Amino acid sequence: MTYCVAIKLNAGLVFLSDSRTNAGLDQISTFRKMIVYEKTDDRFMVLLSAGNLSISQSVREILQVEQLKEEGTGEPITIWNAKSMFDAARVLGAAVRHVFERDAEALKQAGVDFNVSLVFGGQIKGEGMRLFQVYSAGNFIEATPETPYFQVGESKYGKPVLDRVITPTTPLDEAAKCALVSMDSTLKSNLSVGLPLDLVVYEVNSFHTDKIVCVDEQNPYFQMLHGSWGQKLREVFDSIEDPMWTGGATNIPLMVSSGRSAPLRKIASPQEKLI
Repeated sequence: MTYCVAIKLNAGLVFLSDSRTNAGLDQISTFRKMIVYEKTDDRFMVLLSAGNLSISQSVREILQVEQLKEEGTGEPITIWNAKSMFDAARVLGAAVRHVFERDAEALKQAGVDFNVSLVFGGQIKGEGMRLFQVYSAGNFIEATPETPYFQVGESKYGKPVLDRVITPTTPLDEAAKCALVSMDSTLKSNLSVGLPLDLVVYEVNSFHTDKIVCVDEQNPYFQMLHGSWGQKLREVFDSIEDPMWTGGATNIPLMVSSGRSAPLRKIASPQEKLI
């Protein structure tokens, strides 16, 4: 399995992915899930992938040369000449369908589902930044101010901190920290996600970035974040008052009458009805 997250902010974009792939407890490998496409002063795009590794690798390979041909137009659209990120996402969707047409039937006969999840974002000169989540059918949705991030893979463990912290106005460095905390929470709870990590931070209207980092177990910042996050969570937890059950002095009692529902009724004999 894997975990990837991409965040779209007013200030730029943040992309983070792990690199673990496993097909069983004794078949664990490292494969990078992120690829960066950069044409300086023209376009910057990042692709994150999760799901079946053979499918995602095929999609990434085909995307380099995939052409979207439309009736009544001249030059075919590729990710390198697309005038908008929407058109580039359409090229990616076409690449997914290309792999599906080629491999889906053979995979089905082998008992394997066609399963790939992609996040694709960036900026092409002449428009603002955009971020898309692409599904196995090649269709996609776009991030909005209300939903400024996408996750693929093992998303549930790292989602709460993103929901509490990320807004479109979040600074880039703070969002990068939040993404790393989200990843750390996932690493803690799921063995199918693992180091090293790939982190890319892109500043709006720059059309390039030097902020590309491979984070392994020796990375000093990630070591600090891992230790501090666990410690601070424990400190916050300990600062919350325990519930009082038997007449203890408290201004915040737990056992109070609910205005909507009665307490759960206990069943004391086989003859009693549940309802």
